[in-house]
Amino acid sequence: MTGGPEPISAVAREAFERELAQLRTDRAAVAATLRGGKEVGDQADQADELQRASELDRLDRRITGIEGRLREAAVAEPPGTDTVGVGSTVKVRFADGTESTVQLGELATALDRTLVTADSPLGRALLGRRAGDTVAYETPQGPTRTVVLAIGDDAS
Repeated sequence: MTGGPEPISAVAREAFERELAQLRTDRAAVAATLRGGKEVGDQADQADELQRASELDRLDRRITGIEGRLREAAVAEPPGTDTVGVGSTVKVRFADGTESTVQLGELATALDRTLVTADSPLGRALLGRRAGDTVAYETPQGPTRTVVLAIGDDAS
């Protein structure tokens, strides 16, 4: 996103930690069903064993990814105020003239209506921008433009 460790919001950290706990529970349940190299019966049993092993691999990859992201966030500096990055608070003016203050994050949540995810069209357009920049991005209604008015404390 910005090249260095990216901060995450408290809401995103909690969501990652909940997901991690669930993944670990799921992993334990799947691992308990594997036969661990013992002779497997017919082809259906072999296919089922292979499917469970694939699921275990998928769970392990996601667990590793989340653990890495949480470690990275633990050493990240707070978001800067010169350019927009993950964790930045940004005041923008939309094409219709309305202004809004949003926070750039990485996990969408229904509880936080001001969050814009970094992988959304607006989020991608805002990353790396500075106050005064005009950004273009696609919406379901077509292309539009937004002006970055302020970043960080000035955006409140």
